[in-house]
Amino acid sequence: MLIALTLISVPISTDIFAQSSSTVASNPSPGGLVEIPGSVKSVVPTPDIAAKSWMLLDFESGWILGSENRDLRIEPASLTKLMTSFLVFEALTKGEIKLTDQVYVSKKAWKTGGSRMFIQVDTRVDVESLLKGLIIQSGNDASVALAEHLGGSEEGFAVRMNHKAAELGMINSHFTNSNGLPDPDHYSTAEDILILGRALIRSFPDLFALYSTREFTYNDITQKNRNSLLWRDPSVDGLKTGYTKAAGYCLVGTAKRDDMRLMAIVTGADSRKLRADAVQSLLQYGYAAYDGLLLYSPGNEVASVPLWMGNTSEASLSVNRHLGLVFPKGQKDNLSAALDIPESLEAPLEKGADAGLIVVKYGGEPLLEQRLYVDDEYIEGPWWSKLLDSVKRLF
Repeated sequence: MLIALTLISVPISTDIFAQSSSTVASNPSPGGLVEIPGSVKSVVPTPDIAAKSWMLLDFESGWILGSENRDLRIEPASLTKLMTSFLVFEALTKGEIKLTDQVYVSKKAWKTGGSRMFIQVDTRVDVESLLKGLIIQSGNDASVALAEHLGGSEEGFAVRMNHKAAELGMINSHFTNSNGLPDPDHYSTAEDILILGRALIRSFPDLFALYSTREFTYNDITQKNRNSLLWRDPSVDGLKTGYTKAAGYCLVGTAKRDDMRLMAIVTGADSRKLRADAVQSLLQYGYAAYDGLLLYSPGNEVASVPLWMGNTSEASLSVNRHLGLVFPKGQKDNLSAALDIPESLEAPLEKGADAGLIVVKYGGEPLLEQRLYVDDEYIEGPWWSKLLDSVKRLF
């Protein structure tokens, strides 16, 4: 459910702001993440985490609620499969492949070591089963089969992986394979992995549900999802585990309670239990210290303004991305918002034309701003309507 500011008894005015944009949350990373503004940072300290690196993120705002060594280069191990599944999801969404497509299992895919879904060489397996083997069973063999299907070879698929990483703003990552087996040129960071996970959830909300599946049976072999948080906490619905001797135990977890989704990652933990305990404690901290609101999504009307010379009397304005935030627990009454919009607009107007600004405040100080855009194309009205508008504007 979307919560508009006007529906939560937060006053909206039409003030025009003179403040610099530097007073609001700004300077995001290339992947869209930014430190939480100090004015809404909880006084409750983050928990102590026994890991090489860790990070806690609010999904909607992209605000980093806490971190340590988030830019430390890590061996991502099977967290790599988040990128593999992203590219498969993208191909499915674009119609390049279908879930029912039959994928040839090469000798290379069949022989791949580590965790496996136990596909057989020289057989064909449907994309849907391979996806489940990849996501639920963390099958390295499934990963290679899908990579060869989409990239022609695993090397070709790695090119696609790196192109997508650059597109998403994962500036500290480089991929050489689809499954995360060790390679000196295969690396990432905790922050880049959360950038990827956030993009995956946002881009493919329906397919993302596969990550909450607890077990999968293939070839008469049933394997459980390695993310033990799926059994501990009903609000947890993903994402992925990883392990190699060099990487240690890694886990990306995400949970959604009401309209607030949090994401957490730990890398380099000493055991499966410690990685799960660490992510669980980060999620528990986030929900204990903060409340979250999703204010608007793309297409939700934020305001409307009178329209002259058009085929309708008003133009609707909306945001072009999700507008959400978090704030200290129980402090909703400190939120307010203001609109900086024109008194009127004139047709014709193109869809997406810039038409103002919404600024969300906390304690009276600017906290978050977002441009407003015309959410439809508005053409000129008939001659008699335009003549009437011309007369009205004279008075």
